[in-house]
Amino acid sequence: MVTTTNLIAPRVVLRKAVTPEYLLLVREVEEFYYYEADLLDFRQYNQWLDCLTEDVRYFMPLTRNIKYGEWDREYSKQGQDVAWFDEGKITLTQRVRQIETGIHWAEEPSSRVSHLITNVRVIDARPGVANATEVDVTARYFAYRNRLDTETDFIVGKRIDTLRKVDGEWKIANRTILIDQTVLLEKNLTIFF
Repeated sequence: MVTTTNLIAPRVVLRKAVTPEYLLLVREVEEFYYYEADLLDFRQYNQWLDCLTEDVRYFMPLTRNIKYGEWDREYSKQGQDVAWFDEGKITLTQRVRQIETGIHWAEEPSSRVSHLITNVRVIDARPGVANATEVDVTARYFAYRNRLDTETDFIVGKRIDTLRKVDGEWKIANRTILIDQTVLLEKNLTIFF
């Protein structure tokens, strides 16, 4: 499994060979991401929960301003430091249930959200590209949220995911969300990434 530390280092390893099998796998993963974005944007939260494995880990560390070269300090560490989110499926399900009550103070009225996903790269595939059952993926996202008349939020960053095939369908087994801002200006953080 790919960890945050080895993907955010200043060195980026380029793939040496882009095969047709790799391109097909990337396209399959992209289609899964577009489907997931539509579920979230159209408030189909229960179907989105179905896109998660039972043992999912959903982690959004804090981002720190750091001195050049101190890359390992840029994000808070899972299990060691405080984070915006460090959740499993039970907590994510509880968040969905709370929003669906219709009386969630931060989502009444409901936010209008658009997720844009780009720069999708399959970093590793197990057991292999053509017959992968688990893949590590990096992607960039842009989440736009508008609420009431004047509340507008833009959250931009990177995602590091492990996707696993379950009954022939991709599901998110691990998601690390890296935001590109050290201070969140949003009044709340109720959207999913």
